[in-house]
Amino acid sequence: MTGIATAGLEPVTARTTDRTAAPRRRRRPTVGKVVAWAVMIVLLIITLFPFYWMLRTALSSNGALYSNATSLLPVDFSWGGFERVFGLQTTEEAIAQGGSGASIDFWLYLRNSVIVATVVTACQVFFSAMAAYAFSRLRWKGRNAVFSVFLLSLMVPAIFTLLPNFVMIRDLGLIDTLLGIMLPGLFMTPFAIFFLRQFFMNVPIEVEEAALIDGASKVRVFFALIIPMSVGPIATISILTYIGSWNDYFWPLMVSYTDESRVLTVALGNFKSQTPQTGPDWAGLMAATLVAALPMILLFLVFAKRIVNSIGFSGIK
Repeated sequence: MTGIATAGLEPVTARTTDRTAAPRRRRRPTVGKVVAWAVMIVLLIITLFPFYWMLRTALSSNGALYSNATSLLPVDFSWGGFERVFGLQTTEEAIAQGGSGASIDFWLYLRNSVIVATVVTACQVFFSAMAAYAFSRLRWKGRNAVFSVFLLSLMVPAIFTLLPNFVMIRDLGLIDTLLGIMLPGLFMTPFAIFFLRQFFMNVPIEVEEAALIDGASKVRVFFALIIPMSVGPIATISILTYIGSWNDYFWPLMVSYTDESRVLTVALGNFKSQTPQTGPDWAGLMAATLVAALPMILLFLVFAKRIVNSIGFSGIK
């Protein structure tokens, strides 16, 4: 009987092995998938082309740009634009290559931008996290009403607050200082509070209650428990805040008047206004813009996945 049973199983086993060994047929792509990929590729090209054109212009010489403006490759390849940005050219060399010849203290502007973006990000995320914890965990009278006011402030255009903020900074004597640039956004923003509150509300309350039973205070729970558990969302809002502060232009333009407080975005505008008689220094301007944007592009590419995951986890649609 054992032999019959074994003999009866052999064909089944052989057929199973043949099916496993047989190569799987690839599914032919449908028309919808082909169209979707084609649309994605076109959108990707449209998105990345301005960055390529910026690089192409930065690596060209100003004189050749006017004679061959439609070329997709750098015209008369030259590092002159980057050399003018970093102050590696003399006045005579800059004028000869189509620059204005004006001195550009790029490293000073870069230092100011780093200081402003770093301090604003650290303070804003810290205070916003504390406010978000108060709105999500602490029970106090009028909590929901106050939070609704914070959400309503998201609907107020930023330009409406420029004049009151300018008057306040002027009265404090902080015009043309880095602190004057940082102060309006130094403490908290409604978006950061809303973003972190959504995550804090998803943290199991049982974990916090266990720490309170063990004798921990609310302050200790916040710093020793909530903050370590919220590294992902805090890192995400920090990156978004840093990028926003780095790219801010209009407010620093209103407050800063000298190089000592001028940030990189404002300096780029002044760089463009220093137009020589032959025309704008497009190569130098595109080189400066590329250098200013490159740190933020790299920062976003490195943390793009974390940003998307944190936004999805926090329930923001």
